[in-house]
Amino acid sequence: MSIQELCTVRERRALTPTTFALTLEAPRICAAAQPGQFVHITCGEGNLLRRPISICQAQDGLLRIVFVVKGEGTKWLSARREGDVLDVLGPQGHGFDMDQLGARPVFIGGGIGVPPMLLTMRRALENGAQPSAILGFRNKEAVILEEAFRALGTTVVATDDGSYGVHGFVSDVLRENIGAYTSVCCCGPKPMLRALAAIAEEAGIPCQVSMEERMGCGIGACLVCACALKAEAGETRYGHVCKDGPVFDSREVAW
Repeated sequence: MSIQELCTVRERRALTPTTFALTLEAPRICAAAQPGQFVHITCGEGNLLRRPISICQAQDGLLRIVFVVKGEGTKWLSARREGDVLDVLGPQGHGFDMDQLGARPVFIGGGIGVPPMLLTMRRALENGAQPSAILGFRNKEAVILEEAFRALGTTVVATDDGSYGVHGFVSDVLRENIGAYTSVCCCGPKPMLRALAAIAEEAGIPCQVSMEERMGCGIGACLVCACALKAEAGETRYGHVCKDGPVFDSREVAW
């Protein structure tokens, strides 16, 4: 069940010129947070709709979120400072099923899909797994959270232009190493998720995908974040990313 909490900003950091991390005091939300869930944040009086931000870390009553400035709401959020108070609703959504991971899961993020994989990887390690990560970015300047992932397990960074790490896509790295993993968990752009799901399905291992969709209400009452899912007899049904997801079994999604 979602909790509405007034959260004090403990720390603000600029990770890149457009990517920011906020650490918030949110003991009640942290206590309930599961990997893959998100929070819904009020971003100033002039922005009527809350902004959904994935949970990057939730530990010892401190909630960390990482986001990219894309519009007026996230621009306002990026300007918050230590001591400011935010109206936060969460945790929301359906997260990753940790019982499906097996002994050697791999956590894959692309761009702003990287932050939610950090909490997921941490929980897998705490549960006794030997996790790995594959992180994809446009270029060297866009790389974030690399050291935090490396502290949890083997981590490969790939860049589209080859300016850092492996030159190529996260799907290339997964395809070359698929035999080392027992499951795949991923978050990022839909074309990336589609490619990763196909590789996992061919290898016969479970794959969970966290879908990125624009959200309105965040509770499943509107149709903004509708996504196509498979139904019986080859038909298509629709679910809500905010309520039924954002995490789905890749075999459910009508790619």
